[in-house]
Parts: sequence; C-alpha cells; structure tokens
Amino acid sequence: MKKIKSVLNSINFKIAVIFMLLLLATIEVVGASFTRQLEQNSIQNFESSIQVPNIITNQISSQLSRANSKKANQQLSQIISNYNLGDISQLMVVDNKGVIRAVSNVNDQNRIGQRTSNVDIKSVLSNGKQVSKVINDNGNYMVQISPLTSANGTNTPVGAIYVRASLQGVFNNLRQVSIYFLIASLIAAVLGAIVALVISRAITRPIEEMRKQALRVANGDYSGHVRVYAQDELGQLAEAFNTLSVRIERTQEISDSERRRLDNVLTHMTDGVIATDRHGNITIINETALDFLGKTEKDVIGKPITNLLGLKDVTIQDLLSTQQELVVRVNDNTRDEMILHANFSLIQRVTGFVSGLVCVLHDITQQQKNEREQQQFVSNVSHELRTPLTSLRAYVEALNDGAWKDPNIAPQFLHVIQDETERMIRMINDLLSLSRMDRGVARMDLEWVNLNDFVNHVLNRFDMMLKSDSDKMHKKKYTIKREFPHQALWVEIDTDKMMQVIDNIMNNAIKYSPDDGGVITVRLLQAQKHVILSISDQGLGIPRKDLNKIFDRFYRVDKARSRKQGGTGLGLAISKEIVEAHHGRIWADSAEGAGSTFYISLPYEAISEEG
Repeated sequence: MKKIKSVLNSINFKIAVIFMLLLLATIEVVGASFTRQLEQNSIQNFESSIQVPNIITNQISSQLSRANSKKANQQLSQIISNYNLGDISQLMVVDNKGVIRAVSNVNDQNRIGQRTSNVDIKSVLSNGKQVSKVINDNGNYMVQISPLTSANGTNTPVGAIYVRASLQGVFNNLRQVSIYFLIASLIAAVLGAIVALVISRAITRPIEEMRKQALRVANGDYSGHVRVYAQDELGQLAEAFNTLSVRIERTQEISDSERRRLDNVLTHMTDGVIATDRHGNITIINETALDFLGKTEKDVIGKPITNLLGLKDVTIQDLLSTQQELVVRVNDNTRDEMILHANFSLIQRVTGFVSGLVCVLHDITQQQKNEREQQQFVSNVSHELRTPLTSLRAYVEALNDGAWKDPNIAPQFLHVIQDETERMIRMINDLLSLSRMDRGVARMDLEWVNLNDFVNHVLNRFDMMLKSDSDKMHKKKYTIKREFPHQALWVEIDTDKMMQVIDNIMNNAIKYSPDDGGVITVRLLQAQKHVILSISDQGLGIPRKDLNKIFDRFYRVDKARSRKQGGTGLGLAISKEIVEAHHGRIWADSAEGAGSTFYISLPYEAISEEG
C-alpha cells in the first residue's frame, strides 16, 4: 500500500496522467465537434436526397391545375407510383384547398378526397414556404412539405407535396461512426498513455537521479554524480547539482577538519572551556572542565551555567552585560578542594547579535597554595629569625648596660649569643639548601652503595655519640635496633645528602624519645623494584591531623619544645626534597603517644656485587 501511494505521488505518474487527460480531453472535444458536424451534414444530405425532382413536381402541378376529377387523381397516383420513392416512406399530394389528391401508401387510399388536418401543410399552403423538420415520434423520421406552383409561370400556388422519410439509417450510420471513433479514441488513449509514460520518464529520470543524489548528500555520501542526458535545462541543472555536490563536499571536509581541530584543541587544553546559548544553557564543555567540576557531559548539557558553577548571586544577564571575572571554589573545605578562575566572553555574530557565552576555567589551586605557602614561609622565616634576634638584642643590651663586667653572668650571656647565632646560621644554611633544590641547581653526586653497609655506618655514629657524654642532647639512654636482610641491597644515591636525611630522622627520633630512653628500630626490606628504609621510635608520636603537614617548611607539632631543643623546622622539608631528588618517596605513620615511624622508599634493581 505504501509503495502504491508512493507511485501515485510521484511526478512521473502525475505528468503521465496530465498528458493522458489532455489527450482525452482533446479527443473528446474533437470527437464531439466532428460528430455534431457529421450529424448535421448527414441530415442535410438526407434532406436533399428526399427532395422530389422538379420534373415530378411540374407534372404534379399540371394535374393539380385541372379540376378535381377522378381522372386527375388517377394521373397523380400514376405519377407517384412511377416515382422511385427510395428512402421516402410516405408521399402525399394536397391541392391548394387542403384536399388530399394522392398518396403513395396503398393502405391510405381512403384518405383521397379528404381535407388534411396537418397544420404544417396548411402553413405551407398559406405562405408558400417549404417546411423541413425532424420528428422523434415512435422513431426518428423527417417530414418535408414543399409548395407547388402553377406550371404556366404565374407562380400561383396549386398545392403541396408532403414527404415523410425515416432517419433510422442515417442515425445507424452516425452510431457506427461514433463507435469507430470511440474505439479509435481508446486506441489513441492507450498509445498516448504509453507515449506519456515514456516522455514523463525521460523528463523525470534526471530529476529522480538528482533526488536520490540529494538524499545521499544529505546523508553525507558525496561519491555519486548525476548523469547528464542532454544539454537542455535539465542537463544544465544536473551539471549545476554535480558542481554544488562537489562544493558541499569540500565545505564539509573543511568544516569537519575545523571541528576536529577545535575538538583536539578543546580536549588537550589545560584550561576548562564551557560554551552556552543566549539563555545561559550549556551547549559545549570539554573534558578538562568536566574533570575540574567532577561532572559528566550528560549531567551538564542543557543545564544553566550559573547552577554548574554555583553562582548563586550572579544571573546570566549579569554575565552577558559585564563579563566579570569570578573565582569559583569546587569541593570547598575538603581534601579535593579546587580553586578556579572563571573568565567570560561573549559569542557575537557579525551583526552584533549575542548568541551565547564562553567561559574559560583556569586552575589556580596550586597558585593560591603557593602564594599561601610563600606568605606563610615569609611569616615563618620572619618569626623564626625574630626570636633569636630578639634574644640577641636583649643579651647585647644587657652586656652594654654593664653585665660584661660580671664574671659569672657575662660568659653565660656570650654562650647564649653564640648558640642563637649558630642556630640562625643553621637555619640560613638550610634555607639555602632548600632554595638550591627548588631551583634545581643542587648537584647530585650519585654512586652505587650497598645500603646495608651505608645505613650501618650512619647508625654506628649514633652509637658512638651514645657512648660519649659530650653533647647534652644525647644523654638519653636509647637503644638502636637493626633489622637488615642478609642480601646486599645496592642503590645509586648521593651519600652525603642521604646521610643528612637519616641524620635528620634519627635526631628527631632521639629528641622526641622518652626521657628514660627507648628503642629506635631501623629496618631495611626489599619490595619489588623498591627498597624501603624505616626508622621507628617510642616517643611522643604525631597526631593524625598533623601527619600530612610535618614535611612542610617550619611546621612543628610542638613549637615550644622544638625551639627549646634547637630545631629549625626545616629538617624534614629538606629530607623530602632530597628523597624526591632520588626519585623516591618519604612518609610517616604515627599515633599520638605511640611513637612514630618514618619510611624512605628508593628505586632498586637487583645486581650482583661483581656488577
């Protein structure tokens, strides 16, 4: 049914139907005109054929000029009977008084001598004009009444001849001609339909091919071309369509290339990009923006940008009118907090019509963090330097006020001044070391070392310090426990810098161990492609909330005790920089009051001692 409907709606079918209808209309008009004209000519010819010849009418007129006698009537009957009637079915002679004088039909002989009641005969006798008419009464026939005049040249009316002839033969001929014409019309219609289909097919074939090619082009297939059958208007249209198809293909390729380029740019941008329509609903968003905001594309497309960015006090009209720069916080007050700088600009057409908005999100989390750390670092350095400087100024002022004369007080003041000066020197040296590491100019003297022997060597130094009582810091009765594997662990390290790391961690373990001493456990173990050094103590421990901050510069869990014990707050920060420079990692695990364990992980590859 669908296919039949498609055929009926096709232009090929419509052209063929229109052509056939025009042909049939033309045939019918011509046929009707021809039939009508043929009918009139046939009737006229039939009327002429039944016209009584003049020689007969003259004879009849001569007999009518005589008196109405039996002999004259016999003569009239003889004349009529001798005349070949042909198509005439009835012939009747009437004198000028309306008396019937002779009839051709034998059965009507009794009418001779009677007056006629025919109105048409009386009209002809009175006005002398011939009357011819077709009568459809119990069959088609023609009646012709002709006036008769005197034969002596006076044109005196002497009577009339009434002729009646059947038209059935004429109408049979006309009907037969009509049948022949109808058959010819049907044959012409069939031939016309065939010709119409052929012609319409020839006309619509290029159009059909162009339609199919247009559908292929609409679906993105530009491989085909429309065949040019002739250099007429349709041929020119086909050539224009082929040219248009090629240009569309080139334009589409350029558009696809630009879109791919734009997609690549958006995908690989480190900044997030969001595009909206003029109502502020999101139409385009790249992966970076989705990662920043922790969303998926289907969750944000079509949604207002103000809701996505959490702009409660800002409307889309405000953004369109001012394009203000905003700072957006994502996952505020959490570990995954992110600070984004949002820059807005308008999407405008050539006419100036604003069709949307573009928002560029730049991650300034690290920048803000660095600024805060820089401010905190400057504040910490100022604070750390101000404390010893204040102490130095106080002792120097006391000495200037005369304390240098007191042999008991002056040496103590000078000793404090010396300690504070050395503490500032250590702090400045540590800061210089951190600065060199930050700038990447600290030189690494790497060499292959058996880590077991190296750590043993460092720990032996602390054992020697334990035996000597020269340093007040090391008067605690601590014990160092070693847990090393029998296998030699060869690693490539800078021995001086790695020794500094172990010294820092060991010094912290000793400082924060219980006053009555404790056990410091040092372990070495191999884990796949890493070797891990751990140093555990039984000291005060580190609260969980401070574990992530102990490697920050100048950070102290117990600031008062750290300063009292002479720490600069930079030891663990320097250790972290050194370990990371070795492509390793350092971290701590601790609980308040349960001691601390520091872990150092270094890259390791198993090699033989000979190698």
